[in-house]
Amino acid sequence: MSHQQPLEPSPGRRDDASPWAFAGMIGLASAFFLFAATPTVVKVPWWVVALLMVVWAVALVQGCRWFVRRPVAVLVLAVVLGIGWFAVVMAGARWLGWTSA
Repeated sequence: MSHQQPLEPSPGRRDDASPWAFAGMIGLASAFFLFAATPTVVKVPWWVVALLMVVWAVALVQGCRWFVRRPVAVLVLAVVLGIGWFAVVMAGARWLGWTSA
């Protein structure tokens, strides 16, 4: 009869995932819907929406890379995306004549 030892995590491995990373991913998902719904809020050219979606995709990849190593940075990334969207929409409305849809 063999005696097996219980599985233990390797040294340096974290047991619990950080809730900050999950909150950041929820924020990134929210930013996706915000970016995708931009044409329903403001009359923007198609290329602006395409550019916003490319920015979102790059942010999602970076958020996935940071998920374990820098969980708070994922949340900050989502907040920066939201602020960036607001800045783009306001700047376009102010200086480029984008009006409400």
